[in-house]
Amino acid sequence: MPSLARWTLRGAAAVLIFLGVAALDADPGAVRFVAPATRIVATPARPLPLEGAPQPVASLLAVPGKMEYGEFVWNDAGIAQGPLWVRIDREAQLISVFRGGDEIGTAVILYGAPDKPTPAGRYPILAKARDHRSSLYDAEMPYTLRLTGDGVSIHASNVREGRATHGCIGLPEPFARKLFDEAKVGDPVVIV
Repeated sequence: MPSLARWTLRGAAAVLIFLGVAALDADPGAVRFVAPATRIVATPARPLPLEGAPQPVASLLAVPGKMEYGEFVWNDAGIAQGPLWVRIDREAQLISVFRGGDEIGTAVILYGAPDKPTPAGRYPILAKARDHRSSLYDAEMPYTLRLTGDGVSIHASNVREGRATHGCIGLPEPFARKLFDEAKVGDPVVIV
């Protein structure tokens, strides 16, 4: 999983400086928050190219190196209010949350197994459920953001290497809670 090349910044000239990682949990198996040192900012004349973006991207979070399973970054300090949208990159195994053109959060995700893949496309958030339980899989799915009529959703999950979902997008629980609190029904989600 690439660090900044995570979004394949084709044609963008940027000088990037990355500083250290701050882990808030001492337990190496616990979810860890990764503090970004800086932001990668586009000039007004040259927005950052990002496949599938529904609007020009003005800034990305500078992640200080490769994030591991369960790690995430959330930094909306200084970012104005605006429409929320989400981009999920299955190949990079990352979710990115934007407010307007500015990335405010990114996390390592789980996604669908080969026999139950996560579908690519553009989806509005159809419904929200803070304490959802799957009737099909008899599994807790806290902080659910439903994307499709057949149940594909974004929700909190135990994000660990070697795990997959039945088509949903699994997030570290603290990140899922932040996204759930920010997102509204109708907000767009792009899966590439």
